[in-house]
Amino acid sequence: MANYWVVGASWGGVQHQDKKFIEQGIWMLGWEDGNQPEKASHIQAGDRIAIKRMKGRGQSGIKIFHLGIVKGVILETNKVICTVDWVATNLDRDMEESRGCFKSIHGPFEHDEWVQKAFCL
Repeated sequence: MANYWVVGASWGGVQHQDKKFIEQGIWMLGWEDGNQPEKASHIQAGDRIAIKRMKGRGQSGIKIFHLGIVKGVILETNKVICTVDWVATNLDRDMEESRGCFKSIHGPFEHDEWVQKAFCL
């Protein structure tokens, strides 16, 4: 059964990498803060991945921009790189509830109503 992951693509909160990730067919976690690399190392081929972005200061929730299916995972010493088949891009999907998705990677989430809204095609 596939797991669902909500991930970020902004380095330093301002350098948006999602366009590059879509063009290259990847998602990458390139930093070592806290438990983020360990968490990312659990992503597997066949899992679903969604790139999110915060709405802005003073606003709650997140926006889902891109959806993909993980094809493979490369674990480097200081990075986690997923090869991804991006199946839906430029969605701008409003999610009023963020489920605490403020860091680079969150999950795995079990399939429920929130996941259905975030990941539906």
